[in-house]
This record gives sequence, structure tokens and C-alpha cells, in this order.
Amino acid sequence: MQLIISRYKKILSENSKLVGFGFAMIFFSSIGQTFFIGLFGPEIQSEFSLSHTNWSSIYMIGTLASAIIMLWTGPMIDRYQLKGFSITVCAFMLVACIFFAFVNGPIALCLGILFLRHSGQALASHTGVTSMSRYFLHDRGSALALASMGQSVAEASLPILTILTIGLIGWRLTYVIAAIIISVICIPIVIYLLSDHEKTHATHVTSQKTNNQLHNNKLDWTRNQVLRDTRFYLLLPGSIATSMIITAFFFHHLNIATYKQWDSSWITGNYILYASTSILATLFAGALIDKFSAQKITLYKLIPLALAALSLGIYDHYLVVVPYMIFLGLNVGFSHTTSSALWAELYGVSHLGSIKSLLMSLSVLSSAIGPVIVGFLLDNGTTIETICIYIALYIIMSNILFIVAFKIKPQQHLTIT
Repeated sequence: MQLIISRYKKILSENSKLVGFGFAMIFFSSIGQTFFIGLFGPEIQSEFSLSHTNWSSIYMIGTLASAIIMLWTGPMIDRYQLKGFSITVCAFMLVACIFFAFVNGPIALCLGILFLRHSGQALASHTGVTSMSRYFLHDRGSALALASMGQSVAEASLPILTILTIGLIGWRLTYVIAAIIISVICIPIVIYLLSDHEKTHATHVTSQKTNNQLHNNKLDWTRNQVLRDTRFYLLLPGSIATSMIITAFFFHHLNIATYKQWDSSWITGNYILYASTSILATLFAGALIDKFSAQKITLYKLIPLALAALSLGIYDHYLVVVPYMIFLGLNVGFSHTTSSALWAELYGVSHLGSIKSLLMSLSVLSSAIGPVIVGFLLDNGTTIETICIYIALYIIMSNILFIVAFKIKPQQHLTIT
């Protein structure tokens, strides 16, 4: 434990601004994350008279559009200066919040979800994660862990505050407040933290050239090469599992609470337990990745997610929310850090923005599909218990594919163009 603490202290003392930037981008990406938008679901469904399937479908359409657009916007982080790109993303989040606060029908809702999902869940988190993966070569896992805590802190603090705010002033004004916070806190913080980034970037370029020479460029894959790699397709089901399944759970948490006859505040109140566990898991995952590699840790990251699904499916007592949230937190803590480091390990960082945007697009796509599938099953009488069994079986299959993928040697002829 002392060694882990010392490692994180060293990283923070040497790169506090860059790590802080990653943390901030991931924290403020919350405006477009499912755990945040899902809190507005009951109010929006009531105002627009939407069924579970209607609301889930609107969410899916906006999210699918975001996933498609991400294939073009994500790689821009490889071509433009980080500071300018990041400020543009923050400004986009601000506009998205204001637009969503004034939506007046299903079409506007679809556009609002698109703007929120693309600016926040897609681009803001993509910017934070890609920056950590790119600029930290030796302490990548630990840097990703510290930055990823931005989401854990947001998940611990924002749900209760948001529910209280919605209760006091309504869901529309709550998003107006989110826009104000982005303008007066988020954007100034990003400008400050990246004030001397040019120097950091120059150092990175020099280090990367040296690293490439030592490894004969064998790690620098392009996106087209990745798409011809068998391992990519074997890793894909497990790589999108956390996004798809946890998004579905969080999107329907209030519906699950109703089905289980729990008080809705009980399940949302335990988000802090989920987030606290996620923070601890993230820190341990970062240290373990730096010691053993992301590939080895990946083999274990989905086990807590399977346990979460099974616990929710088997037990109806309200106290099952406690282990359920702990298992979800363990999975998210390990998955966020491990997934980001894994692609850098397998394919290098020269084209990481392009590769990560592909993965982010597929992840966003999966997060769109998850809630709709669960919503459709719920509307058609499928029990929570049966849905959870389906989820557990999917996770088991995905983990088997992980094992197969890591036994395959990379195809050397794809590594150089």
C-alpha cells in the first residue's frame, strides 16, 4: 500500500497539471453520462408522456448518432493542439446543456441527447483518457487511474445534488445551472491546467521518437491495421460490456427500484458506495497495470460485473443494493483504467486518438443499445431476474474471448505501413 501511495505522490508532484486536466475533463463529461442523464428520466418521461421504450429509443437515437459522428471527431485530437481542442469540447458541452434545457418535443429531445452524449460522454472523456494514455509512457496505468477518478467523484457527489436540485427548481433549470458551472469553472480550469502544455508536448515527442527507435516502431498501429487484426474483434465484446451493461443498469435504476419495491432514494443514495469502491478499484488497477500489464488485469475485470448482475437477479431484499453497488464499482474502477491502457499497450500511441475514437464510438453505440434492450424486455414482461441471467452469460462468453485473444500473437506484417 505504501508503494502505491508513493507512486501516486510522485506522479502528482511531477505532472499535477496534466493529471488534473485529465481528471477535470472526465469529471465534467458527466453532463452527458448516463448516470447523470438517467436522473432526469422520470421527469422527462412524465412531461412528454413517454413509455420506457419511447424514452430509451430517443436516448438510443441520440447516442447512435453520437457514435457515428465520433468516428470523424475523435481523431481530431491527433491533429490539433490539445488546448484548443479541449476548450472547443468544453464550449460544446456548455451549448449542449443550454439546448437541452429548452427542448420542446421528441425531435428536440433526440438532438439534445446527441449534443449531451457527444460533447460529454464521447469527446470530453475521450480527451481526458487519450491524453493520459499518450503522455505517460511508464506510469500510464497510474495516470489513467488518477484521471479516471474524475468520474468516480462525479458519481459519488452529483446524483444526490442533482435530485435535490431537480426537486427544487425542475429538470430544465438544473441543466441551465450545469451550463453556468461549465462556463465559470470548467473552461477556466482547463485553460489554466494547459497553460504550459506546449513544453510537455515537445518532451513527449522526443521521448516517443526514442521509444519507437528502441522498439523498431513495432507498436505504432494505424486504425486500418487495427481493423485487420483478429485480436481486436475477439476483445471487442468484453471491451464494450461495461459500457453497455452498466449504462443499461443506471438508465433503468429507478425502474428497477419500482420493480423490486425499493424506495428510489435508496438505490440512488448508494451511488456514493459505488463511486467510493470505484475510486479504490481505480487506484489499485493503475498500480497493478504498471506492475503486471493491462493484458493480465483485463482477464479479471469483468468478474465483478457478472457478480453484480447475479446478485441483482437472485435477491429481492433491499440490502442487496450494497453488494450490487460494490461489484459495479469494482468493475468500473478496473475497466476504465485497464481498457484505456490496453489499447496503448497493444497498438501504441502515435495514432491513439484515431484508435480510441473507434473504440469510443463502439462503446457509445453499445451504451445506446443496452438501455433499449432492457427497456424493450421490461415492457414485454421479461423479469429483472431473467435479464440478469442473460447479462451474466454474455459476460462469461466475453471473458472466454479475452483468453483466446491474448493467446494469439500479433500479425507482424500489419505493424508497419
